[in-house]
Amino acid sequence: MSDKRYILNPAPFVVPTTDGKLIEEHVGGASTGTSAYSLAHMVAPPHWSEPHQTPSFDEITIVVRGRKRFEIDGDAVELQAGQALLIKGGARVRYSNPFEEECEYWSICVPAFSPDTVNREGE
Repeated sequence: MSDKRYILNPAPFVVPTTDGKLIEEHVGGASTGTSAYSLAHMVAPPHWSEPHQTPSFDEITIVVRGRKRFEIDGDAVELQAGQALLIKGGARVRYSNPFEEECEYWSICVPAFSPDTVNREGE
């Protein structure tokens, strides 16, 4: 076991998807074994969406390019490049990109994203 106080991740873990969305986890459970938080870079294709979910973690999204739509506890929020959004754990949320252009963004989850705690409806 290393006694270094840092983790250098030379390449992200690319999460396998079937919906055309690119997910590259740079820090987190799958990439660095980190459970306290995770950091991922994502690109959502035009007309992409996910089912509703009720994650048990907080999630911060920062849009780099394009736009992203959120349905949060019945409210519709649209995030544009340069904007950030914090969604608290326990909120019912649906992520989508109903627009004509790709949406590139970064996501930070606290604690780290986990398939076991995202609570997607229908899974």
